[in-house]
Amino acid sequence: MLENYLPILLFLAVGLGVGAIAISAGKVLAPNKPSEEKLSPYECGFEAFEDSRMKFDVRYYLVAILFIIFDLEIAFLFPWAIVLDEIGVFGFWAMMLFLGVLVVGFIYEWKKGALEWE
Repeated sequence: MLENYLPILLFLAVGLGVGAIAISAGKVLAPNKPSEEKLSPYECGFEAFEDSRMKFDVRYYLVAILFIIFDLEIAFLFPWAIVLDEIGVFGFWAMMLFLGVLVVGFIYEWKKGALEWE
């Protein structure tokens, strides 16, 4: 049984070894001459004027969540469309229920004004 895992263990060992050698070579051979300019924070060529942890508007997150929801919807629609003949009427109505829930959520967000950007 161990002979089945030997190629995997060998592959992991070689990968870790190559990675360790590359990191070690980089640390040994790379020049290390830090200066005040190199250590300063860089933001588009000028000094940072705001806190990098500034608050985002909640609408940004709502749009991001809506994107994820509809992106996942498409990810479910492709395999569903391919096997629609095999899953029959039950599979069709199950997907219609899934899409209905998403449409209700989308209408709710729309009515709440979450999609309006000022």
